[in-house]
Amino acid sequence: MERRSLLKLGVGAAALLALAGGGVALFQPGLAAGRLTDSGKTVFDAVARAVLDGSLPQAAAAKRAALDAQLKRLDEVILAFPSAVQAELSQLLAILSTSAGRRVLAGLPTDWPDASAAEIQAAFDDMRLSGLAARQQAYHALRDLTNAAFYADAAAWPLIGYPGPRPT
Repeated sequence: MERRSLLKLGVGAAALLALAGGGVALFQPGLAAGRLTDSGKTVFDAVARAVLDGSLPQAAAAKRAALDAQLKRLDEVILAFPSAVQAELSQLLAILSTSAGRRVLAGLPTDWPDASAAEIQAAFDDMRLSGLAARQQAYHALRDLTNAAFYADAAAWPLIGYPGPRPT
């Protein structure tokens, strides 16, 4: 294959992927009016199970309640973001909520609700150590948002030994 043909193929493939990703974000966004959609909640629910593994209660009902509270805190945090940041996060969640996006960007073959915490953690390690800046940025965004929302709750402070702000 000639170099010119290879370049054309690369540009065409990149344009097709950009259109497909944009189309997915338009049809099934991760956020609607600054709030997590069902697909966004599915991704963040799985991310929270992996990132907060060991910090969540072990009993199934208590764990579910903690994850539901985490999704509510995430909604509040995301709602406070500027609209440009919300738009980027919505696109990321839209791409990750598709099977192809999950496999390509996260490297996770199993659907988010069915993936174990260990599978998601392994996928996140691959994203963190990836040579592609987009994969690293996606990893940091998902992990940092999850941790920020979780540890913003005073009930989580004892888990990290933080006694809370000093009395004034």
